[in-house]
Amino acid sequence: MKKISILLCSIGVACALTACGDAMPELTEEENEIITEYAVGLLLKYDKYHESRLVDLTAYEEEQDSIEEEMPEEEIIEEVEENKEEPTGENTEIIEAPEAPVISSIEEFYGIQGFSFRYTGYELLNEYPEIAENEADAFFAMQATAGTQLLVLKFQVTNNSGTDQQLNTLNYGMRSRITVNDEAPKNVLSTLLLNDLQTFSGTLAANDSTELVAIIEVPQGINIQNISMQLRNDSDSAAIVLQ
Repeated sequence: MKKISILLCSIGVACALTACGDAMPELTEEENEIITEYAVGLLLKYDKYHESRLVDLTAYEEEQDSIEEEMPEEEIIEEVEENKEEPTGENTEIIEAPEAPVISSIEEFYGIQGFSFRYTGYELLNEYPEIAENEADAFFAMQATAGTQLLVLKFQVTNNSGTDQQLNTLNYGMRSRITVNDEAPKNVLSTLLLNDLQTFSGTLAANDSTELVAIIEVPQGINIQNISMQLRNDSDSAAIVLQ
């Protein structure tokens, strides 16, 4: 730097002397090279259109290479979709609601030994029993509410043993619902009738039969197409198609 400063001072003096006369100081070859290099450096430093190549571009070039090597967005999306794990269903357990088993008879479902129950038909009545044979039947008679009728389902119960047998259906926890025309099932009405299917208690002689009933209310003027019966106890249920 000291050498350059001295040289610059010399240039200044030379310029001053040039203004006073035509003589130009003679410079050595080394001095000319120094002045030339310095002048070029100054020009480049203050030239706004000049961009130095001394800037470290390593990071930029690495970033460009990385971008070029990256997969196009469409291919990335396709690869992600292909690698998605689809549910195999191996660990998926589908639990279906159990359907009530279809059985052939009431005695089969409740395990009633020595007796058989057979559906014999129905009646649509406003009152049951219609004609009371005695005062007790008249006391327990049922009447349909306004706009409805009593659907009285009849069952013949037979003692199939060779001896007299007592039957108490209440002991079997007998409960049932009736479905008419595939509509929502209705609970059989609880009654005080002496021949109520769900609460009957009595003794039947050998090979003797009696009629028991199950009753629900239905709309007046109903056209009955089919009837089914759902039997229930404390732990199970089943269905019987009556007609």
